[in-house]
Amino acid sequence: MSDTGPTTRPARSAAIRFRPHHFLCAVGYRGKGYSPDFTANMTAVVMGRLRAPGGGGEMLEVIAAADDLCGPCPSREGAGCVSGAKIARLDASHAQALDLLPGDRLSWAAAQARIRERVMPGDLARVCAGCSWLAYGMCEEALAALHAAEAEPETQDAAR
Repeated sequence: MSDTGPTTRPARSAAIRFRPHHFLCAVGYRGKGYSPDFTANMTAVVMGRLRAPGGGGEMLEVIAAADDLCGPCPSREGAGCVSGAKIARLDASHAQALDLLPGDRLSWAAAQARIRERVMPGDLARVCAGCSWLAYGMCEEALAALHAAEAEPETQDAAR
């Protein structure tokens, strides 16, 4: 028997759980990752949700452990990471720079606004000290583009 009732839209997805350093990682992401599974997951979250049309409305929840991006990471160890000390330093630095606390919830558009307000081009050498991706320059380039954009976050999401 088929349902002849009105079509309803599916409920909006749950908040994306992000540890603090992943806010800037999402800005700098350019399709590269630690493994094929990690890269596919990162692409699904960043490109498929945050940078998709309407992605500025996606809700993010700050957590202090492995998050929705960490799931398939080859370095994941339970709720932590084999590089736990380095990740803890990155999370602490990013949490301070972006004024984030575990349990905070904000939209991707609000996160981008906070990044523009609190992290200037050139700050990544300090905020991201120790990150293996920093040397590639793509994060600094993406941060500069975020600052240069005059459009609203929703328009920026669609343009990427």
